[in-house]
Formats: sequence, C-alpha cells, structure tokens
Amino acid sequence: MNSKKDKKKSKTTTKQTHLTTTYKGVLDIAKSGMGFIIVQGLEQDILVFPTDFNTALKGDEVRVKITKIRQGSGKKEGKVMEIVKRKQVSFSGTMQIMQHHAFFLPNTIHPMPDIYIPMDKLKGAKTGDKVIVQLTKWENSNKKPEGEVLEIFTPEKENDMAMKSIVAESGFPLVFDGEVLAFAKTLSEKISPDEIAKRKDYRKVLTFTIDPVDAKDFDDAISFQHLENGHIEIGVHIADVSHFVQPGTAVDKAAYERATSVYLPDRVYPMLPERISNELCSLRPKEEKLTFSATFEVDAVGKIVHTWYGKTVIFSDRRFTYEDVQIIIETKEGDHKEEILWLHDYTQNLRKKRFENGAINFSSQEVRLTLDANGKPIGITVKESKASHQLIEELMLKANQLIAEKMGSVKVKKEVLPFPYRVHDQPNEDKLNPFVVFAKKHGYPFNIDSPEHIAHSFNNLMLASKGKPEQHVLEQLGIRTMAKAVYTTNNIGHYGLGFEHYCHFTSPIRRYPDVLVHRIVQSVLMGNAMNDEGLEEKCTHCSMRERAAMEAERAANKYKQVEFMRDYLGHSFEGIISGVASFGFFVETVEHKCEGLVSIASLSKFDDFRLIEADYALVGSRSGRKFNMGDKVVVKVAAANLDKRQLDFEWEVNGMLNKKD
Repeated sequence: MNSKKDKKKSKTTTKQTHLTTTYKGVLDIAKSGMGFIIVQGLEQDILVFPTDFNTALKGDEVRVKITKIRQGSGKKEGKVMEIVKRKQVSFSGTMQIMQHHAFFLPNTIHPMPDIYIPMDKLKGAKTGDKVIVQLTKWENSNKKPEGEVLEIFTPEKENDMAMKSIVAESGFPLVFDGEVLAFAKTLSEKISPDEIAKRKDYRKVLTFTIDPVDAKDFDDAISFQHLENGHIEIGVHIADVSHFVQPGTAVDKAAYERATSVYLPDRVYPMLPERISNELCSLRPKEEKLTFSATFEVDAVGKIVHTWYGKTVIFSDRRFTYEDVQIIIETKEGDHKEEILWLHDYTQNLRKKRFENGAINFSSQEVRLTLDANGKPIGITVKESKASHQLIEELMLKANQLIAEKMGSVKVKKEVLPFPYRVHDQPNEDKLNPFVVFAKKHGYPFNIDSPEHIAHSFNNLMLASKGKPEQHVLEQLGIRTMAKAVYTTNNIGHYGLGFEHYCHFTSPIRRYPDVLVHRIVQSVLMGNAMNDEGLEEKCTHCSMRERAAMEAERAANKYKQVEFMRDYLGHSFEGIISGVASFGFFVETVEHKCEGLVSIASLSKFDDFRLIEADYALVGSRSGRKFNMGDKVVVKVAAANLDKRQLDFEWEVNGMLNKKD
C-alpha cells in the first residue's frame, strides 16, 4: 500500500513541478488559430489557446508556463508569459483611415490583429494604400498593437512590395536603425602603422580576387608566391570583419540578429551596413585591406607541408570575374596565366581527391533571372558550375577544413575548445530506403552497407545519369534524403563534404558564424582561448536564420518565375515530372526550370488517377496510364497567381512524350 501511495505522491509531485516550470520555445499557429510552442528537448509541443498568446505572434520566441497537464495523454497546456524575441516586426498590408483613427490591415493568412497607426505616423498614407508598417508597441492583449508606416507602394512598385514582404515575413529587418548606421560611420578606413605592425604583411605578394561580375563586396582574395625552397604558398585572405565589428556594439547586435545576408533576385539585404560590407571590409583592387588569413605551403607533388593562420594586411593587384578566369583556363592566355593555370590544376586535383574520399557530388541546378530596369524578369537561364567557380570553391573548402581541424585539437583546461562547427549528418534511413528502391527501378544499383558506400553509390548514380531525363529528379530526391547542414559545437563531421572537421571561416561579411570563428581563432592565437558558454545557443540561432533566409530566397525566386510565366498564359512547354502527390503532379519546364502543378481535378476528365507512393507515380484506374517522376510531358500554362506564388499547368494529352507502360 505504501508503495502505491509513494508512486501516487511521486506523480503528483512531478505534475506540480511541471506546473511551476517555464520553458523557452517558438510559437507556431495553426490555421484554426490554436497555438503550439515548440520546445527543444520536449517530445510534445505545448498547446496554447489564442486567449493566452499574450501578444505573441507566429514565429516569436517566447517563455511559456504550463497551466494544465491532461490526464492520460500527458499533453501540456500553457500560457505565454513573455516575448523573448519577435520573429517579425515589419508587415505588408493595407491602410484604413477614418476621421480620427487609422488602422493597418495585415496581409497574412495567420491570425493577427489590426495595427493602430497614430495620425502623425502615417507618412502621408491614405485609405486603400499598400504599405509596409513596423510594429512599435504592444503592451498587452487588451490593447491594439501600435505601429508606424515605413513605406507606401504605388501600383508600379508591386514588385518592390512583394520582395520586402517576403523578407519581412521571414523575420529579417528591412533597414538598419539609426544607432547602427551612426556607429558604422564612425569607423575609419585608415590603417595605422601600429595596426600594420601587428600583422603579417602580404602587400607585396601577388594577390587577386575572383567574384561574380555583379559582386559589390569582395570578402576573399587569393595570394600566390614561389618560396625559396621550391614550394608554393597559397594564401586565402578573408575580410577582417571582426576588427571592425566588436562584441557588444550596436552593429554586432544587428549582425547577430540577422545572422546572414539575404540574396533576392533583384537585391540584397545585407547582414552588415554597406559602409562595412562594401567599403571598409571589401577587398577592392588597388587598396590596402585588413584580412584574416589561412595560408598553406604546397610541395612539388601537391602535398600541404605547412599551414599558418593569422591577421594580415594585403593589397589586391587585380579583380577577376569568374568569366575572366574561365577564359584563361580555356585559352591558356591572359593576366597571371601561370598562377591561374597552376591553381586550376591544383584545385581540380583537390576536388578529385575529395570525391574519392567520400564527398558527394550533387550538381543541383540553380536558375539565374535576368531582370529589366524595373525588376521585371525577362529571361531565365541555368547557372553552370565551371572550373573557375570550382577553383575558388576548393580553396575556400580547404581553408575552412584546415581551420576547423586546427581548432579541434585545441584544449581549454583539458577540455575540447567550444567551437562553431559546420556539420552534416548521414542520410536519414527512412528517407533513403524509398529512394534506393526508386533508383534501382531506373537501373541504378545502390550499396547502403556503410556511409562510405552510400556516398560512392550517390556519386556513381550522378555520373551514370548525367544528361539523361531522370538526372534532375534523381538529384532532387537524393538531396531530400540528406540531413540539413547546421552549426553546432558538437562536431559529428560533414558527411556531404567527406570532412571530419569543417567550419565557416571564409565569408564573415555575409555570415555571422564566420565572425564567431574569427574571434575564437584569434583568441587561440593570442593564447587566451575564448570559452563562450552561450555558443551552442548562438549556433542554433544562426542555423534558424540561415533556413529562414533560404526560404525567403526560394519564395522570391518563385515569385519572379511566376511573374515571368504570366506572360506565357496558354503557351505549351516541355517539362519533367518533378513530384507526385495525391492532389496532382508537379512539372518543371525544361527551358526555364519553372515548376507548376497539374492538379488531379484537371486530370479527372481523362481518368480517375490514384497515387502509388512506392512508385512515385499517379496511375489511372481505367487506362493504367502512369505519370512517373522523371517522365517527360508537355504542359500548357493555365494560371499564374503572384499572391500565392503558384503556377497551374494543364497536361497536353497529345504532347505526351512518355507513353503508358
């Protein structure tokens, strides 16, 4: 009896403990309006009723107190006690103005109250105007949130509003506040003799940058020199952002909040003010610049025999575009051709060895949009990864790998140094198995006996399918089996690259983890290795912001693709089936890589189609006709909805290129 009483008492005590516990998590809101707090480490989300949101909005980081634990299921209910951090503070929508009151109606599918705008914060907005509004105050749920108009959009600025809305919805500020811009202005571009004396001087060593033709910030440069012992030293010189962006400053806080730059088809929302990213830190030609460098000495057979890391000062002799370097590689003529051609051979060898050692060669295609002066898309092409791109890619990968390897051996009080690694886990078994079955059906064998065999099987598959109709689909499905790369202090290696140690060191202008890496590496070099107790939390934040930026970039590209295809309503295109679902199949056009849906409703006039998940196919119950992933079809553009960023296609029955089995 006492045992039962003790167990009952223990359960009661546990329940009471939970009811006094607060958790930190992120609020998600379902279409029904119910809220769910996602807490890392908790198996179940915490249910929150709309009356208990306490002004929290979807995506906000909050503290929640447990108010009830349901019997049987153990499901927790809670109440938001505090907003730790708002995901979104800028919103797009429409103004509604009365005689003495003005309200902003947000353009969102998620539950959200109207925002009260004081009359002196309207910036001239009128009823019906499309605007961007910033939330400035929301004291409690019993009061309306307050805001101010940031920008008014005229009809011809529809594109501008769409891009800003996407960025705002992803939780990125649209502008830097006055304090940050004022701080950036105070930073001097002059390099003092005292600062140069602290650094290794590379100003007389041949140094150049290789970047896209439209690049505005150059965050990496390459140096090349023959050493007296007959070896060659390669220098990877990275903009010394951490020299200008000191911990705790206004600009550092703003950079951490963003954690990454956001690249849209027609603009960039930078992590750092342009004064820093495009002026002070950009490694522009014919200018002395402060850098943080990784150099490696290479012997006659291409082996790295010595490495060095530290602060440097450089002078870039030449700015190359990727196209410039590609011409030199192909024609073997041009400025600094000997150095460029040596680096080409060396990096192609690095690339070959990387794949031999287990790196996976996914050559997923990216699109490049050509825009007119007003941002309207007038053309879409597929980006190619050429030898000039691979030259820079391999040097950056090697620098990142060597830095991480070095930091992995550092101890602080006999403990491993906390360090922000870039890691990538092995493929998800549940996702991998269906893919293996699908690949084998298309004649591609797959060995899953070990992670190494999986990697080699992927590479063999990519090589064997190159140029075939199913190549793009196999690449897409293969990528979906992979875990997402993240930042963490727990180094499990980078499976996709085949590296045991890897970090991000080479792009501090556009990624905050690189700034963290620079600071820690410098602390090690100075002999007082930094032990940042909050580093894992910072890694998690940077991973989340990176995913948000990627989603924004995908949404913006999709918007532009839909805008482009809007001019082709009624036109037919050849496409590849890129996905199947119970509600239809997705088709990506071959010419423009624009994806749209052929709905099950539009197919109903031909047959009653059902999804066969194991085959990644829709099958007609009467005709037996199959629509498989990878099949070629001809589709007509039926609708292009910019608000939903959605393309609707119709299957052209007489244009079917892959007939039924």
